[in-house]
Amino acid sequence: MRRLLAAPVGLRWVHLILGGALLMPYYLLASVVAGMIGAGDFTSLGVLLLIYAGALPIAALTALFPLVRPMSVAVVRAMCGVPGERLAEGPAGSWAARWRASAWWALHLGVGAVVSGVTLAVPPMGVVLLVLPFSTRLQRAELGLDWFSTGAPVYAAPFLGLLLLAALILCAAGAGALLARLAPVLLGPTAADRLAAAEERAADLAVRNRLARELHDAVGHALSAVTLQAVAARRVLDTDPEFVREALAAIEDTTRRTVGELDAVLGLLRDGDAARPDAAPAPGLHTDLEGLLARTRAAGTPVAERQDPGPAGSWERLPAIVSREAYRIVQEGLSNAMKHGGGPVELSITVQAAPGGQNTRELEISMTNPPAPAGTRADRTTGGRGLRGTAERAALLGGTVEAGPREGHWRLRAVLPLGAEPGTGRSGAADPAGGPR
Repeated sequence: MRRLLAAPVGLRWVHLILGGALLMPYYLLASVVAGMIGAGDFTSLGVLLLIYAGALPIAALTALFPLVRPMSVAVVRAMCGVPGERLAEGPAGSWAARWRASAWWALHLGVGAVVSGVTLAVPPMGVVLLVLPFSTRLQRAELGLDWFSTGAPVYAAPFLGLLLLAALILCAAGAGALLARLAPVLLGPTAADRLAAAEERAADLAVRNRLARELHDAVGHALSAVTLQAVAARRVLDTDPEFVREALAAIEDTTRRTVGELDAVLGLLRDGDAARPDAAPAPGLHTDLEGLLARTRAAGTPVAERQDPGPAGSWERLPAIVSREAYRIVQEGLSNAMKHGGGPVELSITVQAAPGGQNTRELEISMTNPPAPAGTRADRTTGGRGLRGTAERAALLGGTVEAGPREGHWRLRAVLPLGAEPGTGRSGAADPAGGPR
């Protein structure tokens, strides 16, 4: 409310006069119609008011075009002091929004025409009354003001002139404040506008979250591995040159692969990049798991693994999206073990029957490692974003993730549904001849 009152009266006054000017084409059209039906004497006040009343519905009908609302919103935001967040963005997308914009258009033009007429008539009259005491009787008669005598009424005329000018200012200020109060009501977002804005924000947030997950898992894991390898190499630089050579080779291989993964991640942001023939394939269990385990071991973290693809016989028969998200979950778990763990990692990736029967399967990923000894645990600086990302990945596939202390160890367990067993003929089953459907 304070912002509405603090808006310059002059700008709102100009906004009203602009509305009066915009009404003139509609007023002329209504005058033509009135002349065709024989409305009578156009100098009559009643006829003029009739034409004015007929021009407003014509103006309202032309304001049903969707682009009228953004034009009105831009003018109101610039000249009426209405906060931008209270006004709708973009063209009117529904008939409810169009009718509200049409009502605003008719109100703006109608009130603006009245204020414009008063603005044209009152200032000259006020000036005349201000200088009336200095005029002769003949001049007053020529102006039609001979009812002022040469006595006290003549010297009261300037006060009447000032009163008229003050009334004009108050009228313009009141009309401007009225339009400013009604603008959010008629030009504000409708329920459909709010829903569209919420969907747009949700889509933008989903893209940002996806990019954050990919960058955290791909780049974060590589940086952790490179840091540990560099630290280990620095410690034995003078005593074990062969280990240093191996560490540098592992760092080179890790950074080269990470650059490729980073290019693939950034490609997710560009339309069509996923379909490029030369685009780097997304990492998955069947292509990149062994390399991931080798790099983790090279960084100094032992990994004891157990892999069981189940009836499929190979990770290649997993659905591509499950293979990709499972790889990222394993990558995040190993990255956390390298940064915060204190011993070997026990990794199990198995395909098993899901609880409840019905020939459904699920992929279970389980990782456990002992906590770091007291005084050697690295300080956590990532805020737990990786675990949140793994939970989001699993949730997108209808799975779950559990992470936390368990029997003196840290345990990460993820379950991803796979559908029916191969050869059952159920929805989501793998085709025996061609892999997963």
